[in-house]
Amino acid sequence: MDLFAQNQKKAAPLADRMRPRTLDEFYGQQHIVGEGKLLRRAIMADKLSSSIFYGPPGSGKTTLAQIIANTTRAAFRKVNAVTTGVKEVREIIAEAEKQQRLYGTTTYLLLDECHRWSKSQSDSILPAIEQGIIRFIGSTTENPLIAMTPAIVSRCRLFQFRPLGKEDVKQAIMRAVQDPERGYGNLNIQLAEDALEHIADIANGDARAALGAIELAVLTTAPDTDGVIRITLDIAEESIQQRAVRCDEEEYYNMLSAFCKSLRGSDSDAALFWCGRMLYAGVDPRIIVRRMIVHSSEDVGMANPMAMQQAVAALQALESIGMPEARLNIAQAIIYICESPKSDSVIKAAEQAFYDAEHAYQGGVPVHLRDTHYKGAAKIGSGKGYLYPHDFPGHYVTQQYLPDELIGRKYYEPGEQGSEARVAEAKRRRKELDKQQGKV
Repeated sequence: MDLFAQNQKKAAPLADRMRPRTLDEFYGQQHIVGEGKLLRRAIMADKLSSSIFYGPPGSGKTTLAQIIANTTRAAFRKVNAVTTGVKEVREIIAEAEKQQRLYGTTTYLLLDECHRWSKSQSDSILPAIEQGIIRFIGSTTENPLIAMTPAIVSRCRLFQFRPLGKEDVKQAIMRAVQDPERGYGNLNIQLAEDALEHIADIANGDARAALGAIELAVLTTAPDTDGVIRITLDIAEESIQQRAVRCDEEEYYNMLSAFCKSLRGSDSDAALFWCGRMLYAGVDPRIIVRRMIVHSSEDVGMANPMAMQQAVAALQALESIGMPEARLNIAQAIIYICESPKSDSVIKAAEQAFYDAEHAYQGGVPVHLRDTHYKGAAKIGSGKGYLYPHDFPGHYVTQQYLPDELIGRKYYEPGEQGSEARVAEAKRRRKELDKQQGKV
């Protein structure tokens, strides 16, 4: 390494300088690289096939790919999906094919942010993967099953990286503080235990965030009269002030799903938690409240019709007073929906009726139900035979409202929960009247 390369290495961020260089230095992800695990065996044997590493930031995806580059006997090329086009990839493949033909050497192609590649870009490497010219390693924070084209995913083995545990993050921090070559081992640093605990906790499994905080703390803290750089809790709190929250597309939908299922499951504690989690991650509160309005009909419905009014009121409060004050109105509506009796009769009725309206009937409106509010309607028979319910006892009269082809269809079947029990009883009374009046 020449002088310029050494200077560049020294100027690199601490997180980059402290990347583990071997599997023994690698921390976390023991479920895939622990002793005896498939990925570790494949790396050690230099037999790793095309793979995709996916997981949250700072969990070691790129680092592990670099370790593979350091341990394999194959050639290794690293590119980024944001800056690399089809032309450059074809040049890499052509060189890889030449190396394989002349020297029998396989080439690994590491693609960072691989989910950003378009279908045409992904398709450009498929033949090379299939023929074994390159071994593809994709690295992404997104779920490849959602964010990537199926063609390339089907040709790769998926390895999911988990957020690092707090102890793993602490290990990374202490290694950086003590390493004299790449870290701050040549400095006299005293890292308070509560400061270490705070940084590891707020980093939330992201080693890069933790090392960035330590770097900031060390570089901005002057030594005391004894030449000691003391990293206290106050300094640590200033260096990393907000917990890192992962909220990519997959996690967003996962949290929204957990929230909706908590509403349906009558768990107000869980629903409040997932709402708070989404708000903290920056999700638009209007999205949350819109889902509440939907679920007030989908999961509560006629069992407590007031639930929808509470949800709509929460949306109105959000639009009128905004955040953060509207959090209380949203929380009230969440609790109301969760603690209400549940019924799915509305969604069942709507789905069945809407399906029949689209697929099961193409005729016109029965004559007695047709509009009579225009001149001449009576001459063509519109409204003939219609019975006005308010002219009858109980404001009800047996009458056909569905088309002939759909007579007997039952869409709304009320349950026995909450207010819907009264609705069910009213329907039973009307059914008895129908029998008395001869309705089939």
